[in-house]
Amino acid sequence: QVQLVESGGGLVQAGGSLRLSCVTSGRAERIHRMGWFRQAPGKVRKFVAAIRWNGALPYYEDSVKGRFTISRDNAKNTMYLQMNSLKPEDTAVYYCAADTSGSYAYRIESVYDYWGQGTQVTVSS
Repeated sequence: QVQLVESGGGLVQAGGSLRLSCVTSGRAERIHRMGWFRQAPGKVRKFVAAIRWNGALPYYEDSVKGRFTISRDNAKNTMYLQMNSLKPEDTAVYYCAADTSGSYAYRIESVYDYWGQGTQVTVSS
């Protein structure tokens, strides 16, 4: 089993920054890739960013490119999402997820085996 715990969400004004963290525990050696997804009120959960377990090959959803940065600190078993230039449309519950299958379909929610509980990000205008 793999456990994921997110933190770092909060309320911020438009143009501000937040850094989300996702701490991994358990059978972390099984993880191939990790990702961030978000779910806005009344909408489906969507892909935000993904990164391989070794920190290579980051991928981003188009609307966050240039504003968000995904990274990993292997020594701390932690994944981060640095979010800059936040916009009201970034308001959502953010989830981290882990994929143990090795799939290349990193944008697909069903590929990920393990999920955190989510952290709320609210961006005011």
